Amino acid sequence: MLDINLLGYCICTREAIRSMRDRGAKGGHVFFMNSLAGLRFPGNTNLHLYSVTKYAVTAYAEGVRRELREMKSPIRVTSISPGIVETDFAMTMLQNEAKAAETYAHFKCLQPEDIANAVEYALNSPDHVQVDNILIRPTQQTS
Repeated sequence: MLDINLLGYCICTREAIRSMRDRGAKGGHVFFMNSLAGLRFPGNTNLHLYSVTKYAVTAYAEGVRRELREMKSPIRVTSISPGIVETDFAMTMLQNEAKAAETYAHFKCLQPEDIANAVEYALNSPDHVQVDNILIRPTQQTS
């Protein structure tokens, strides 16, 4: 989990920024797919290591954003922190199809298109606007 949720982000971010700079991009945008778990500890203690990695992503995104500002770079950084999104994530984490289905049965969950819309919102913001973090969750999600 640390390799994917943190080291992978570090390597991909380094390479993306390097590519933008090498090509002389007049702007650019780096997105971090984060989680509510990176802003508060989830109620399920089975997710504590996941939460640790997402807290690290929150800190890393802010560090990259500040580093780019110090370099006077036009590249913007946005962290998207969704609540429950109906994907195969529950199945991957729980390794149990019935429990995964139960996870998504309590209320209407976010859909992947909802996250895509958040990305589009940040991309369409004027160049002088930095959308730091988008916190998005289903209406009925309480935590």
